Amino acid sequence: MHTFKILLRYYFYIMGIFFVGRLLLFIKYYDDISQSGVDYWLTFLYGLRLDTISASALLLIPLLLLSFSHKKMYTFIKVVFKYYFLVILSLVLYIENATFPFIAQYDVRPNYLFVEYLEYPKEVFSMIFSAYKLELFISFVMISSFIYLYLKKEEKSIETILEVHYVKRAFLFIPLFALLFMGFRSSFGHRPANGSDAMYTTNRMVNEITKNSIYSISYSIYSNNVHQNNAIKHYGKMDIPEAIKRVQKRLNIVGADSAFPLSRIEKTHFKGKEPKNLVIFIQESMGYQFVHALGGEEGITPNMNRLSKEGILLSDLYSNGTRSIRGLAGVSAGNFSVPGKGVLSRNKSQDNFFTLATVLKEFNYHTTFMYGGESRFDNMKGWYIGNGFDEVIDQPMFKNPTFVAPWGVCDEDLVVRANKEFKEMYAKKQKFATVMFSQSNHSPFEYPNEKIDVLSGVPIKSVKNAVKYADYAIGKFIELARAEAYYKDTIIVIVADHNVRTYGKDMVPVDMYHIPGLILGGGIQPMVHDAITTQPDLLATALDLIGLDLMYPIMGHSIFSDKKQNISLMQFYDSYALRVGNKVAIVRPNKEASTFLYEEPTEYFDRSYHLTPIEHDKELEKDALAFVITLDYVYNEKLYRNAKEATK
Repeated sequence: MHTFKILLRYYFYIMGIFFVGRLLLFIKYYDDISQSGVDYWLTFLYGLRLDTISASALLLIPLLLLSFSHKKMYTFIKVVFKYYFLVILSLVLYIENATFPFIAQYDVRPNYLFVEYLEYPKEVFSMIFSAYKLELFISFVMISSFIYLYLKKEEKSIETILEVHYVKRAFLFIPLFALLFMGFRSSFGHRPANGSDAMYTTNRMVNEITKNSIYSISYSIYSNNVHQNNAIKHYGKMDIPEAIKRVQKRLNIVGADSAFPLSRIEKTHFKGKEPKNLVIFIQESMGYQFVHALGGEEGITPNMNRLSKEGILLSDLYSNGTRSIRGLAGVSAGNFSVPGKGVLSRNKSQDNFFTLATVLKEFNYHTTFMYGGESRFDNMKGWYIGNGFDEVIDQPMFKNPTFVAPWGVCDEDLVVRANKEFKEMYAKKQKFATVMFSQSNHSPFEYPNEKIDVLSGVPIKSVKNAVKYADYAIGKFIELARAEAYYKDTIIVIVADHNVRTYGKDMVPVDMYHIPGLILGGGIQPMVHDAITTQPDLLATALDLIGLDLMYPIMGHSIFSDKKQNISLMQFYDSYALRVGNKVAIVRPNKEASTFLYEEPTEYFDRSYHLTPIEHDKELEKDALAFVITLDYVYNEKLYRNAKEATK
């Protein structure tokens, strides 16, 4: 019984930390969730289940130590036991503290991103120390106080437990282990409880509060790594041929080769004597709400607003996901977000994966990826070089930059270097295609603020001022380019990788996937394309405009093609939303699919619900599932490449 009592005591310690963390989140977001129309009080009941799963797992090692250790090992076991719980409880305290700034940034509990970014300590810790000083101080005080009080406490129960003959303790291990096993599994069915059990409402924040952060991190790591190969089955069942056929029909794609279902020949609508150069300038976290031309706030992006009247404005463009690697893949390779880790980080897409470089290689284009930071981040360099790009220019290659932030050189340095490269290649009559990626609009928002008239009423180091500086760099780039001969022979695309973050109450906040997209360059006539457009559509449009007939597997069409569909596919962590017109089907692991009617926000920062549940559209829901299954299948079978390339 002593073993049970000591485990029960630590169970309540862990549960207490989880409860307080959940309660504080509940209070913080109460105004948002109280009007949600859902049973938000049940978050504490459902949360108790997930907390017990986490606590049961953490108590297993102490149970083994107490059940099978010989009394001669008392001193050693006492030290191990004490410091095990010191580390565990300190870690739980820290992560629950870190939950508050993480939710403020990502609108979800800490997940695999929380540990994935630890691979890049320089950038991440610079950001943390610059942007979250108060949160770090509070965590330090709480954890230091806990450690001081904990170390003063003398644990005498262990000696009493070890005095009991270990055979008897081993016998008592069976019911105690069974109890922990039931707590960990939290189900008598064939399937144990999992993260989907927290998703009991249509209000996303209620569902996030229901989890605890230790569980959220552990389950997401498991799903994205250990469980990756089997994760798709939790969305639902569908035969591969049916899934592919549904995706082809929704995208209006007829494959030229049955072995490569998405690859086909697309004829250009802009045939000329010579194909044009291509520059795609991807903006870090520039959401539609910063661009007045898209209905956003006035005064933040004056250059984008001015240029929107001089080129092709895609006024209803949506990102693939909420992370840079999803946007980079969408714009550089024209694919939707693969379930699990993004393709930039996954093994089977490090070579022989379609990109704009692979399709332009036979036309003798020099292809470059340019980034002001270190391109090792998120494996950008490895992925671009491995998939056809001739060159990567990143931070170490910028000599004497004018301004360096934690994430790299400023955007102005990037555009000045790019303009220099383009001038030199054009002078040599070298065709070029370049993907540029900005970084100045990134927490802790350090940029050369003397270059802009900072906005009043917001901190200098704020997202709005950082976006205004990014807009300044856009204007600078176009000004430099228009002064050079290469401009008339170049298509320039300006597009965001994703929105700054996903605010909102909806299960998938569709409006926060809305991003700016603008096409400029020689021969471009001003127009507004107001139909739904995706990042793959944007790449197909850019390749159409350079004037080449191409074979490719891009998951979209040029806006000038009559094959173009009014459709988008958005990934929000492990949820997928397929939008066709104003109807949205959402599929999630271990949950029934749902159908919603989407209503555009009435203003640029409207936090109300935009998804209204309606009667199930079974065909749309099946199509959403088909996309998830097809994306996974095409990735795993390495079918996301051209049929022409595969036969070489």
